Parts: sequence; C-alpha cells; structure tokens
Amino acid sequence: MVTKALRSLWAEPRPANPPRRTWQDWAIVAVLVTWSVTEAVLRQDLASRALVLAVVLVVLAPLLWRRTHPMAAVVISFGTLIAVDIVRIFAGEQAGLLTSIGGVLILAYALFRWGAGHEFAAGLAIILVWLVITHIADPTSLADTVSAFAFFLFAAALGAAVRYHAYIRTRDIDEAKAREREQLARDLHDTVAHHVSGIVIQAQAGRAIAASHPERATEVLAVIEDAASRTLRELRAMVGVLRSAEEADFAPQPGVADLERLAGIAEGGPRVDVELSGELDDLSPAIGAALYRLTQESVTNARRHARHATRVAVRIEGDIERVQLTVDDDGAVSTVAGPSGYGLVGMRERAKLLGGTFHAGPSASGGWRVEAMLPRADARR
Repeated sequence: MVTKALRSLWAEPRPANPPRRTWQDWAIVAVLVTWSVTEAVLRQDLASRALVLAVVLVVLAPLLWRRTHPMAAVVISFGTLIAVDIVRIFAGEQAGLLTSIGGVLILAYALFRWGAGHEFAAGLAIILVWLVITHIADPTSLADTVSAFAFFLFAAALGAAVRYHAYIRTRDIDEAKAREREQLARDLHDTVAHHVSGIVIQAQAGRAIAASHPERATEVLAVIEDAASRTLRELRAMVGVLRSAEEADFAPQPGVADLERLAGIAEGGPRVDVELSGELDDLSPAIGAALYRLTQESVTNARRHARHATRVAVRIEGDIERVQLTVDDDGAVSTVAGPSGYGLVGMRERAKLLGGTFHAGPSASGGWRVEAMLPRADARR
C-alpha cells in the first residue's frame, strides 16, 4: 500500500492553469532586491559587494516564475547557492551571502504547491543538499541548523496543504456542477416525455377521426406541430447536459405558479414576500422549474445564513425575451470574504446551462442580493 501511494504521488501532475505573474510578484522581488542593495552597502565584511549582489539577484529572480516553472526556479536558485557555497568552502571565505536570500523559502512552498509529483523529491533533495553545504560553509549551532531545516520543511508542508485544499475545493465545485446538470437533465427529460406523450395521444386521435372528419384532422396536425416544436426546443437544451443513470421520477416539476408556496413566515425566520409581474405566461417548463429552484435555494440561504434578517423580497419580472429574478434580504453581511458556497455554484451552473446569467453578492442598500436572468427560449438554438 505504501508503494502504491508513493507511485501515485510520483505520478501527480502539476495543477492546471497556475496563476499568471501579478504585481504582487514584482513587489516581492522588488522588496528583496532593495533589501539586498541596502545590506550590501551597509555591510563591511563583504569582499566583493558587486559580485555578492549579482549572485543574490540571480537567486531571487526565479521567484517570478515559481508558479509556472517551480522546478526550474528551484534548480537555478539553489543550484547557484550550492555552487557559491562550495567555492566559499575551498576558498576559505567566511563572509556569508546577504540575508535576503531567505526569500528562497517561497520556492520551497511553490515547489509543493505548483510542482509535479516527481519534482517534489528532486527539488527537496536539492534544497536539503544546499542546507547541508551551507552549514559546512557557515558552521552554526545544532539548534540553528535544525531550525533552518524546519523552516524549509514547514514551507514545503504548507505548500502541500494548500495544494490539497485547493484540490478538494475544485473537486467539490465540480461535483456541485455535476449534481445541478443531473437535476436539470431530469427536469428537461420529464418535460420532453410529457410533450412526446401528448404527441402520441394527438396522433392516435387524429388517425381515429381522419376517415370520418378529415377537416378536424388538420386541427390535430396543428396541435402536433406545436407540441413537436416545443419538444425540439427542450431536446436542444438537453444536449451537453449530463444525465444520471438513475430513473427519473416523472413528478410534475414546480414552476412560477408554485412560488407562492415559498411566501410567508417560517418559524424563527424572516418573512418572505413574492411579487410577480410582466409576461410570465407560456414559459417553458425548464425555465419555470429553474426560476422556482433558484428562488427556493435563495430563500433557504437567506433563512439559514442572513443574520438578523426580517424580510426576504422575491421579485420576478418577465417580458417577451427574458425573465428577471431578484431576491433581496435585509440581513447583516459578513465583512470577511470567503469562497462561494456550493449552492451558489449549482445556481450559477443552472442559469448558465439555460443560456442565462447569475450574480450573488452584497447589495448597495445592505443585505444580500441574488440576481438571475433567463431567456424565455434557449439561447443556444
């Protein structure tokens, strides 16, 4: 089992799409370079300030590429430090490098955060070799040596922990999206099944009356044509949406007409007011079910998480092209920013799959606002 785990770790790929270089990266390097120049000017024990400063700049420069090329950054920085310390050992030079090289701790973190599995062992080996050589070049007490090793191992462990946490969150987000796609596929499946059943019934009726009342058969064909058109629209919406192997329950899907059930006062929770306006007739079942589920999730979140909330206002307004949903609560909003909940991920995914938009966040008047816009017809046709 241990061998299998080690092989799995060795085969671990680099995380996809590492963040690009930002101004913070340049700021870190700028601070360390400024620190290096200041120290080089003030220290009196440096034999060659220009040479030492050049070495430190070479060591610090790879910090700019630590996410996209973590192993190369470790090789360049620590390889340079190893070469310099070996020269110092044979030359008998006692003056150490500038203390700003402590910035290479960031590379140990970056190696385990952004590197591949096989790079962990090689990179860590290079770092540990440098720690041993630099201890020989600059003998220190046992406590200082242990502390140096502990600092770098802690940085590596921190990088691995952050990497694991990011992996778990990405996996949970993907699972939330998959659940929402599955639920949407079920809703659309039930709608299509309903339309197809209607088409079959109308076709049977048309065949029965075609001989005796041919003029009424034309009316039946018109009904079949309308039902078939709606079915095609729903089938297009199902394309690309994942479907679970579980059987659909064929229960009637809730829609806009069912939103009144969410209104009122729940025990210990805020009052919910629902306001419907505009063109809301003849919405497709998929859009109606999406509006209901988005509203239901928003109201549930407000009742659970909106501190001191007394009212949740739900407004749905429709026109000939789109339907707008807005849910506002008057609760207190936390000033500490945190990652989006998986419920919000699912709501955003549902709106996106139907060709709409979704936004959730603090409102200008206080409280929390959820906004969703859905087209009356599938925007991907």
